[in-house]
Amino acid sequence: MLSLKLALKNLLGAGLRTWLNVIVLSIAYVVIIWHYGLLDGWNRQAHMDTIDWQIGGGQYWQKNYDQYDPFTLEDSHAKIPEKFNSPDFAQILITQSTIYPEGRMKSVLLKGINTDQKVLKLPTKIFATEIEEIPAIIGKYLSRHSKLKSGDLVTVRWRDVNGTFDAAELKIVEVFDCNVPAVDAGQVWIPLNRLQEMMQLQGEATIITVPQNYSAEKIEAFDYKNHDFLLHEIRAVIKQKRIGGSIIYIILLSLAMLAIFDTQILSIFRRQKEIGTNIALGMTRGQVIRIFTIEGALHSVLAAFVGAIYGIPLLAMQAIHGFEMPGSTEDYGMAIAKITYPYYSFGLIITTVLIVVITATIVSFLPTRKITKMKPTDAIRGKIQ
Repeated sequence: MLSLKLALKNLLGAGLRTWLNVIVLSIAYVVIIWHYGLLDGWNRQAHMDTIDWQIGGGQYWQKNYDQYDPFTLEDSHAKIPEKFNSPDFAQILITQSTIYPEGRMKSVLLKGINTDQKVLKLPTKIFATEIEEIPAIIGKYLSRHSKLKSGDLVTVRWRDVNGTFDAAELKIVEVFDCNVPAVDAGQVWIPLNRLQEMMQLQGEATIITVPQNYSAEKIEAFDYKNHDFLLHEIRAVIKQKRIGGSIIYIILLSLAMLAIFDTQILSIFRRQKEIGTNIALGMTRGQVIRIFTIEGALHSVLAAFVGAIYGIPLLAMQAIHGFEMPGSTEDYGMAIAKITYPYYSFGLIITTVLIVVITATIVSFLPTRKITKMKPTDAIRGKIQ
């Protein structure tokens, strides 16, 4: 306790030098927590959006289906098991096709989905509207790039199971707003029964999306894919972003630690007479080292309090209003919301504080080793080895 009181008194007595170090370290605290909070918020939103719009509680893929190989789509269909013929499951049939908006040609994936499904947020109930043309829904991304809007007619051409080409008119009945490219970019959604008729694949599907908390079981002709598999790409991207962000983390922390290290070196040099006097009066070298080490560590503690004064309002404001992402993020190929809300977990804050405090303590201890080589008589005379 005595060492702590002496260290705090010496630290506050250093004046401007102490507060400059504290301010630099507090900025490191706030920036590190903000950066990782932003990544955690993006991660949470991407997971939730992908689950709500694309994968539900998991998916059954027809055994031949490969999402990265469009040539597998010709054989990627099988009879839908009777237990999945329910609104609690989203049955999806996929085929390659071409649309001709305003005479231009654009390749898309034509996806049929059951109108009454309750698993995904896709507005499939609008398919119940009785119109002469085939009703279709598309996302805003495809709408912008194809110049199609609600109410437009567009010709679609496809090839059925026998390899015969055919064409028909689609009517865009709704343009939905979605952050998941796998549901929007290059995707046209129509009623499942219509696509089955067009493909001559009655009662068949490529993917079956199950609801949350579904207990998976083995199904013939289908392989089950859980969240670990389906969300792997998102987690990999976030992990890469974290590694890249560590560069900022290391630079900020290094600057702050360098300032503390230099301060400790200068403090030992300027206070050598004080150190020699304390040792001559009976204070052990270990006690003196402890005081200087605590002084350095207290920089990080004071920085945490200073950072909290301005950091909490700033971070809280952004957590409420969010961080607007640039428009180009739509082309990244993964779920990114227009406004990302940072998520500052208790674990993130505690981990950051502990890492900075421990690092500051170690950096503060290194220069104090010089004290062990001091002779009290030389130190009092102002000489130091």
